[in-house]
Amino acid sequence: MDLNLVIGGAALVLLTGVAAVRVSARAGLPSLLLYLVIGLAIGEAGLGLQFEDLELTMVLSTLALAVILAEGGFSTRWDVIRPVVGLAGMLATVGVAASVAVTALIAYVALDVDPRTALLLGAVVGSTDAAATFSIMRRLPVRPRLRATLEAESGFNDPPVIILVTVVASDAWYEAQGLEIAALVVFQLVVGLVTGLVVAMCGQWLLSRSALPAAGLYPLATFAILFLAFSTAGVLGGSGLMAIYVAGMWLGNARLPHHQATAGFADGMGWLAQIGLFVLLGLLASPNRLADAVLPALIVGVGLTFVARPLSVALCSVWWRVPWRHQVFLSWAGLRGAVPIVLATIPITQGLPEAEQIFDVVFLLVTTFVLIQAPSLPWLARRTGVVVERAHEIEVESAPLESIDASLLQFEVPPGSRLAGVFADDLRLPSGAVLALVGREGKVSVPDRHTSLRPGDQLLLVVPERVRNQTERRLQAISRQGRLAVWLDEEPGAGPPQEPPEGRQPGRRNNGRHDDVRAGRALATGRRPLSRGRRPRRPRSLP
Repeated sequence: MDLNLVIGGAALVLLTGVAAVRVSARAGLPSLLLYLVIGLAIGEAGLGLQFEDLELTMVLSTLALAVILAEGGFSTRWDVIRPVVGLAGMLATVGVAASVAVTALIAYVALDVDPRTALLLGAVVGSTDAAATFSIMRRLPVRPRLRATLEAESGFNDPPVIILVTVVASDAWYEAQGLEIAALVVFQLVVGLVTGLVVAMCGQWLLSRSALPAAGLYPLATFAILFLAFSTAGVLGGSGLMAIYVAGMWLGNARLPHHQATAGFADGMGWLAQIGLFVLLGLLASPNRLADAVLPALIVGVGLTFVARPLSVALCSVWWRVPWRHQVFLSWAGLRGAVPIVLATIPITQGLPEAEQIFDVVFLLVTTFVLIQAPSLPWLARRTGVVVERAHEIEVESAPLESIDASLLQFEVPPGSRLAGVFADDLRLPSGAVLALVGREGKVSVPDRHTSLRPGDQLLLVVPERVRNQTERRLQAISRQGRLAVWLDEEPGAGPPQEPPEGRQPGRRNNGRHDDVRAGRALATGRRPLSRGRRPRRPRSLP
């Protein structure tokens, strides 16, 4: 009977958390706050559920953070994050150090606390939170590089603050030196990074050569590989959170069977981890103590948000020449969430005299400033000019055909994509790639050269492995730019089509594409093409 009640209660909490996502989307509030409210409602001040197991909280919170980072890394595009890795890494190290120092100084002066407590307050709230950042930033149509910078920073900056809080809260506070702490941080980051890459590479090799009997086994195998990276890094003395984030990023950008199904599974696991994590942290709070922490939370929060964070962003941005408008957005979007609350439990486990006050201050700080910052981010994004129109990317699902060294690619033509209206013959797929089937309105047909694609069509292609990347780039290019993408050179590195357009033959000074490119650009821009004494002929294949 007790087990049934526990399972039923957990199911109701999960359903309430899922419904909270819908409520938060309509109200413009971050869903993590609603999860905290759910935890408070069923805790000691609500339904009376007593939960004070801090060690279990640390274990479950760490696992939930690992799942959130794994999903965040898996859904991160490497071509977007690659240009900002340097800036994100500096924000996660130098920026965190500057933010911790400034916040600790403000707490020491304004709250009249001892240096150890001030440093703990600064360190606990020093890092941005992956759960809050991923859940909020991915709803905003901001520049991909800005979003990638914030997400990568939140994935990289956990290990430094975890080490710092652990050292300051333990007896090592009386013995540790600054250089020793810095060396430990670097060691854990490097070991986590290398371990995550090695395990992910081995996992990619294994998954790409495995023909499992059920598609649902691929997501399970992928997450098993990610947690293998997490545990291996921990055994080697490195950062498991760094390892699982890097491994997720590698596998998310790799060519894996049933990639889209794995991405959907990872997204669901990420939501489950967020709901469980914040409900758990809400259970841990004691509302009857929060009144005394209001003023300290406001002082530390204002100092962190309006002084420490902008200074750290400005310090790191000098080296990368980030425009001031982008700096403003980066500063305001440095959200705090689960990680500071989890870190605030470490001093309690160590029995420090000010530990409960630190936890209450951090809990109020997180809830208050997320409630202020998150709803204002869309307005600030428009004011700073970082809003962009979302590209109509297609999500390609693949399955290996080992016997013929090919892959079966499947995708849906998304609404707004410029693939709509394109004839099958105008796709100009690389040599060997074949559009085999088109599913439309519950019916399947074999396309011919006159088949016109429509939004919602399900396309099935058989593609040799040697041209798979080129085929996917070609389809993405047409989805963004339409059928003129081949003439506008939209797909860098994809190479020219295998055959010249109909009616054109390569000549001595013309490779079969030169005049077509000029004509295509003229059609796209509305300008007359320049020529040496004659107008280039309009390609017959252009509509």
